[in-house]
Amino acid sequence: MATIRNLKIKTSSCKRIVKELSSYEKEVEREAAKTADMKEKGADPYDLKQQENVLAESRMMIPDCRKRLESSLADLKGILLDQ
Repeated sequence: MATIRNLKIKTSSCKRIVKELSSYEKEVEREAAKTADMKEKGADPYDLKQQENVLAESRMMIPDCRKRLESSLADLKGILLDQ
């Protein structure tokens, strides 16, 4: 039987990951806009390449975050179903 403490921990974990996912999605939007602006203004190719790398790294974090959220939700559901 799950304790209230364990439920709070699992719930907080899910909330934190949702917040993190939202943050990464906003970051991707922000970095994509910055990259487009740099392309439009004809920025230095090296700086543009670095900005594209930053954008790519941000995009890679979203699937990882979703996977961790699914896992965390599955853990929480498992605890709730055991009761």
